[in-house]
Amino acid sequence: MPTTFATAMKNQEKKNLRHLSQEEIKNVLEGVGEKSFRTKQVWEWLWQKGVGSIEEMSNLSKDLRTKLSEQYDLYSVAIDSNQRSSDGTMKIKFRTHDNHFIEGVLIPAEDRMTACVSSQIGCSLTCKFCATGTMGRTRNLDFDEIFDQVVLLNKLAITEHARPLTNIVYMGMGEPLLNYSQVLKSIDRITMPDGLGMSPRRITVSTAGISKMIKKLADDEVRFRLALSLHAADDQKRRRMMPINDENNIESLMEALQYFWDKTGNRISFEYILFEGINDTVQDAKNLAALARKFKVLLVNLIEYNRVEGAAFTGLHFSKMEKFKGLLEQYGINATIRRSRGKDIDAACGQLAIKE
Repeated sequence: MPTTFATAMKNQEKKNLRHLSQEEIKNVLEGVGEKSFRTKQVWEWLWQKGVGSIEEMSNLSKDLRTKLSEQYDLYSVAIDSNQRSSDGTMKIKFRTHDNHFIEGVLIPAEDRMTACVSSQIGCSLTCKFCATGTMGRTRNLDFDEIFDQVVLLNKLAITEHARPLTNIVYMGMGEPLLNYSQVLKSIDRITMPDGLGMSPRRITVSTAGISKMIKKLADDEVRFRLALSLHAADDQKRRRMMPINDENNIESLMEALQYFWDKTGNRISFEYILFEGINDTVQDAKNLAALARKFKVLLVNLIEYNRVEGAAFTGLHFSKMEKFKGLLEQYGINATIRRSRGKDIDAACGQLAIKE
């Protein structure tokens, strides 16, 4: 049953147990007369087993669980509802502890099982082709709320498909680099050996393009992969679709990506939605190839446009997408066409937006 606002505020008086370090948890446990070995048990429940409540920590005594619950909560994200596409994709509506909603997507394929997760409630960017951008931003998600999405989508993958997640993409609601610290902390919990233990090479963070934050990723020596939502290879066209280009033009983005590549060697990909009559010409392909050639390890993902209500764009027919891909390949660029999944339930790229 949904938490009422009053209950949420009452619960907020409790501290978030998941925001404590191992040392802080050890001090809490010793403060109520427990041995320090309990620290490892609690940590495993939080970050390996991904429980949604203190009560689920079944190898702790009832007395200890009661003592912890008096002062702490987990403020977990829960599944509110889900929809299944005709192609097997599942869109999940998650509810936060303070009664906000976000969406995530589970995308099954023959060779992989991918979770698409959100980093913000809504988005402050106003990309003209994206439904999430019409919502505005309510707040950033905490690292544990992002972690919860992965845990819940992994459970669904096992339940529905008898296999766990193989890949995670930060391509849901929000701009990950505008929630920098919490996104990186969530990836730390997902990849650490005493967490979910997933390889960072299986994680891709997608950004609309914030040059200084891309450089910060490099300075922080991240190990995950980076995807730039480019969608146009010249400033004039990109600016019309993505206002963020005013402060992060293509030249500055290429400089930042070069810095990222030189420091990390991590794979970079360009995401490029093809729009009829906007970014689909031979010259557009030449411009895109010129940018892509700057990086040795780069993939261009050509993406179908998924219609968004109120947006004045038309997607490219698949045969024309194939032709554009062929042009890139002639110029020596590794390109692939990413067919949309979950279009019939508004779960495809650019379609995530909470509808009451």
